[in-house]
Amino acid sequence: MYKYSLPMLALLAAQAAYADDAAGAPDKKNWKGEAELGVLVTSGNSDSTNVKGRLNVTQDLESWRNNYQLESLYTESDDETTAERYRGSIQGDYKIDDKQFWFVRGSYEDDRFSGYDFQASTSTGYGNRFWELEDGSFFDASAGLGYRYNKLQERNDDGDSAEKEAIARLAAKFEYKLSENSLFRQELNSEIGLDESNTITESVTSLQANVMGNLAMKISYRVKYTSKVPDDTEKTDTETSFTILYTF
Repeated sequence: MYKYSLPMLALLAAQAAYADDAAGAPDKKNWKGEAELGVLVTSGNSDSTNVKGRLNVTQDLESWRNNYQLESLYTESDDETTAERYRGSIQGDYKIDDKQFWFVRGSYEDDRFSGYDFQASTSTGYGNRFWELEDGSFFDASAGLGYRYNKLQERNDDGDSAEKEAIARLAAKFEYKLSENSLFRQELNSEIGLDESNTITESVTSLQANVMGNLAMKISYRVKYTSKVPDDTEKTDTETSFTILYTF
């Protein structure tokens, strides 16, 4: 039940926002996005396959700014799967004014090697675009409250099949155009458990440079830290990727 209902809260909010703005000002819809793909296949002494895909779409309306993200990662070595992850998130930002916004967010993650069947959360709170330049560079920060439901692959020592708790969410995003053809991006978010005190923090640092037209090369480094994890699971996950990016 929670597997589907938690992310759907933000989905419904985003769709409601779309309907509201589309009815009032259909000519002001503004979509932009990026599709990302990285593939590495090796053979010889060892055979391995690494595939990463990501889709990030933003819709900027008169009263709402909606963001939709999908991501997948698959790694196989010598016919054995060593990494498999699927993630999705939806966030709707209601624009209070040019700088301030109120957000509603839902996320879902299925990581086969995390010790969880899935991890889902929903949250809402206040945000502010503290800094912005004409070239599109900006810095956002937000804080809010929500709820997290993580379904365990195996019951924990207390006999629980899931971790359920209220959370406080802190997030920040910084984008800076180094030049007309290059962009630096830093994203940081943390979900702090208010009951079990389990904190999940994630940082993604990336640099991209246009190659030709809408095509760009991108390098990114991701770190995810979970303060309390299931048995036989590492607290820190890191990932470095080189991908081709198509913007639209």
